Amino acid sequence: MKHYKLAILALMICLLQSFVSLAQDLSKFDKGLYVNKKDTLAYRILMPQNFDPTKKYPLVLVLHGSGERGKDNEAQLKFGPKLFLNDTIRQRYPAIVVFPQCPDNSFWSNTEFKRDSVNNKTIFDFKEGGEPTKAMHALLGLIDQLRDKPYVDHDRIYVGGLSMGGMGTFELLRRKPKYFAAAFPICGGDNTVNAKKYARKVPVWIFHGAKDNVVPPDHSIVMVEAIKAAGGTPKFTLYPNDGHNSWDDAFAEPQLVPWLFSNVKK
Repeated sequence: MKHYKLAILALMICLLQSFVSLAQDLSKFDKGLYVNKKDTLAYRILMPQNFDPTKKYPLVLVLHGSGERGKDNEAQLKFGPKLFLNDTIRQRYPAIVVFPQCPDNSFWSNTEFKRDSVNNKTIFDFKEGGEPTKAMHALLGLIDQLRDKPYVDHDRIYVGGLSMGGMGTFELLRRKPKYFAAAFPICGGDNTVNAKKYARKVPVWIFHGAKDNVVPPDHSIVMVEAIKAAGGTPKFTLYPNDGHNSWDDAFAEPQLVPWLFSNVKK
């Protein structure tokens, strides 16, 4: 019994140390706030190690899912930051990484959705066009502000996101296809008609879980086919045993970061 208690205590200490370590790492993401007239958008930003303002760096935007919306400027760091905090990644691929936070009352994309109570699933209506949501309007302003920085390389701007953020990623490609060198939408979706607007302009690596019962994998599968039909060559990874949290495996892909930074805007 004594050894059992000691083992439990050691485990608790280990977990506490891991929690403290992660909190310290996340503090490396500085807090920022974009404000322009009626637009306000909180974000966290990770600058490169040994940042030199006379150099130009890639910019990576990561859009969170609906569960991380809010105004605490912290929840959006729940998924993904550890990848970009990895020391090896930071040394090999120095970049500026930004995690904006969508407010509670908005959505990255102007997708409409409703609950099908009979089949217990959500039906998504991806728009071909339309005005941006309040959050997307602010996000576009933030991106323009970041692009104005002399140390941001306009030929190496990347975007990705999960779930709602995957949908937002597709919408950014539709609205600003000339801005991005590559994109990685995870368990997202878009209107297939929009594919022609970015298929040949932006390389994409699409991820989804085959057992996703929140955002069905069909939404990614049809986008892969639509991008191919429009002349693009998307990468696609469908995890056979993953549900909605396919972002865990996507962010763990050893080739994701090398692939992302291998793309340069032509």
